[in-house]
Amino acid sequence: MIVISPAKRLSDKACDIVLNATTPAFNKEANLLASQLAKLDASDLTSLMGVSDSIAELNVQRFKSWGSSEKNEKRAIFQFEGDVFKHLDARSFNNSDIAYMNERLRILSGIYGLLRPSDEMNPYRLEMGTKYNFDGSENLYDFWGDKIANQIKLEANGNILFNLASEEYFSSIKKYTDPLKVIDFKFLSVSGGKERVIGVTAKRARGEMAKFLVENRIEDSDGIENFSSMGFKFKEFENNTFIFITS
Repeated sequence: MIVISPAKRLSDKACDIVLNATTPAFNKEANLLASQLAKLDASDLTSLMGVSDSIAELNVQRFKSWGSSEKNEKRAIFQFEGDVFKHLDARSFNNSDIAYMNERLRILSGIYGLLRPSDEMNPYRLEMGTKYNFDGSENLYDFWGDKIANQIKLEANGNILFNLASEEYFSSIKKYTDPLKVIDFKFLSVSGGKERVIGVTAKRARGEMAKFLVENRIEDSDGIENFSSMGFKFKEFENNTFIFITS
């Protein structure tokens, strides 16, 4: 099972790939959170999320029209448009890849908890690290508790969990997950003679790795060292982490 983070940037561009839309596992919880957020005005959202006035106003409208807005594309995988998703490039997959991805890839979400690629998603902005009194909880980590991790365990059916999510999002399941069942990834760049993680490059590499895992049907550690996109080369495997480096 592959887990990735969502993106802030969304697209409404329709995709003609055949993938039957499904209902999110935690649709009830998402509706509850949206109903609470719909009570806030733009200034509240600006303060809560640290976003611009225009983005706050956009999300006020999104939450107030939750479940009723008309969209050209409803499926989650084709709505997200950030670096990870551009490099995953699901729109380029063949039918077999799409089916495998839908079975093996999950998107962690602040408002939906967990999304399958095929899940119908209302457009939103809500980071997992948001601190707010959600239904009596101090923050979203508290709100979700072990629900997301338990759903992943159910769907992963004992298989290895490939963590390609950010720390913010993986923290929502980390303490409920067996570390021996998790494979992490680190993408290093050489800059100024030093090896370090460059945020944008690492995001793109996580998308490329997700694509690599899907297209090669990788379900354990075998074959991961052959990843070579964006000039990355395998460096070492340490503490259940595959480390790649590029110059």
